[in-house]
Amino acid sequence: MRPSDTFQEVHAADIQFAQGRISSVITPSPLQYCPRLSQQYGAEIYLKREDLQDVRSYKIRGAYFGISQLTPEEREAGVVAASAGNHAQGVAYACRALGIQGKIFVPKPTPKQKRDRILVHGGDAIELVVTGNTFDEAAQAAREDAAARGATVIEPFDSRNTVVGQGTVAAEIVAQLSSMGKQLDTVLVPVGGGGLMSGVMSYVADMSPSTRVVGVEPVGASSLRAAIEAGEPVTLESIDPFVDGAAVKRIGDTPWQVFQAHKDRAEVFSCDEGAVCTEMLSLYQNEGIIAEPAGALSVAGLAQTTIKPGSTVVCIISGGNNDVLRYAEVMERSLVHRGLRHYFLVNFPQEPGQLRMFLREILGEEDDIVLFEYLKKNNRETGAALVGIELAHADDLAPLLERMDGSPIGCRRLEPGTPEYDFIVAG
Repeated sequence: MRPSDTFQEVHAADIQFAQGRISSVITPSPLQYCPRLSQQYGAEIYLKREDLQDVRSYKIRGAYFGISQLTPEEREAGVVAASAGNHAQGVAYACRALGIQGKIFVPKPTPKQKRDRILVHGGDAIELVVTGNTFDEAAQAAREDAAARGATVIEPFDSRNTVVGQGTVAAEIVAQLSSMGKQLDTVLVPVGGGGLMSGVMSYVADMSPSTRVVGVEPVGASSLRAAIEAGEPVTLESIDPFVDGAAVKRIGDTPWQVFQAHKDRAEVFSCDEGAVCTEMLSLYQNEGIIAEPAGALSVAGLAQTTIKPGSTVVCIISGGNNDVLRYAEVMERSLVHRGLRHYFLVNFPQEPGQLRMFLREILGEEDDIVLFEYLKKNNRETGAALVGIELAHADDLAPLLERMDGSPIGCRRLEPGTPEYDFIVAG
């Protein structure tokens, strides 16, 4: 089921109506002042803790509101949803709460933690299907299944009801700040399919027109940026699925129309996945917040946003469904992004003492070898090894490269983002 060709604007009154429908199930999430970020950016920065929802993300809002709007006949026929994980949990929760049968499709990269939580929230009310390598492939399978069975698709972002439901996040933020005698100057919103951003834009357009909305999407899945450049939604050829909650190949048609209606009050940035990982770790180490990659996008976007001193800024922590098994990759991506971890192909001459020479003459006093793996063992002249080095400081790289250049041992740095790096290191 796709959005109607006739676009119907979303207004604050629609979102306030949705608040009334979901208020018996969804309590307002905390708006938490963040001293660390406030000091760092010279503003009053608050974190909207949507990771503290029962399903650990804001997605329950749009899912529950959308399902609550179904007719008795539609409820009887059941619902279908596709999701990278968070929307699925919202749909599962709503199906169980409202006594409706649902079938949920998730792509294969969806973390096991999210799959397990979907089953916990849905119980006997849902069937979970794992298919496709991306959200878009899972979504296609879901639509085909719904068409065959006459079920209703509950869209994760490309639906007016979903946009209206997600807009309740903004309604809460404005009310919470108002109770403190403050106005919302800037709100940073993670962007995947665009449902949350378009809901936020719609509400502040009516109720807080001076508010600037900043959309932050991952570099590896910048579907909104691509749409802006093309003047219409386009489908990306490929995406990096790491920020799974925002890894969408194409911005939703309905969110795009909302964005077009309010684009003068918005900015959009693409954020490197490594920067997102750094913010995930910072939120955990400093605020004790377990954010998933998409949940840290808004905070990562602060570095690119021009923030007026003393202004009131809110970052939406959109979700906290993160699998602890992913933290090794999170650490790796963060270290590479911060310039602390580097990889080299080192051709050691097959002579005694070469490794000792490498350690003594090339490696710095505070440099650590975190990976050493021979790649070629059948050459009598040289032996190629993949060597990972972690630096104490990013500016230690230049002296390291100078020592490598002056050494008889052949060393070649592997640059992140190149096919060679991705094949040998990331692969």
